[in-house]
Amino acid sequence: MQKLVASTAFAVCAALAAPAFAQTGSAVAGKGPGVAGVAQTVEVTATITKIDPATRDVTLKGPQGREVMIRAGPEVKNFAQLKVGDIVNVQYIEALTLELKKGGKAVVARNEETGAMAAKPGEKPAGIVGRKVTVTADVTAVDPATQTVTLKGPKQTVDVKVADPEQFKLIKVGDQVEAVYTEALAVAVEAAKK
Repeated sequence: MQKLVASTAFAVCAALAAPAFAQTGSAVAGKGPGVAGVAQTVEVTATITKIDPATRDVTLKGPQGREVMIRAGPEVKNFAQLKVGDIVNVQYIEALTLELKKGGKAVVARNEETGAMAAKPGEKPAGIVGRKVTVTADVTAVDPATQTVTLKGPKQTVDVKVADPEQFKLIKVGDQVEAVYTEALAVAVEAAKK
């Protein structure tokens, strides 16, 4: 498995997600007693209009005619396979879930997992990069007047406003909250249509 550096991949997504490019997206939110979650996806498509092999600059054009230039760093494998007219497809997904752990006994901790894959030699550039961060925090204070919960994690303490009164009633000092944040980015290049 070849590593695709996340910072460059996320920069590509950010550049492509500008309103000038074709994009679709959706968001989903859900909750249950002591559980809440939200997820969103964004899909973006652009066409390569210019490639500078010396600087590895690639100019992308959206369907509304606006262009943006990005630099393909050394982690972008198979750069020589890119051609003017090729289509760049980007999919980005992120999700956050929060789960209340009554009378929690878990260790307050932060754990991060990452993974990546890149195109095989000779193929059009493509890659997938993902990250999952899990944080367990102690509930150290509950303020009914402001519906705020204080969470002490492994690195910092934060105050979180709980907008749902029914969810707020479930939380007590001594409980724990487990937060799981997941994000994934897939970038694929298709040959220009003849």
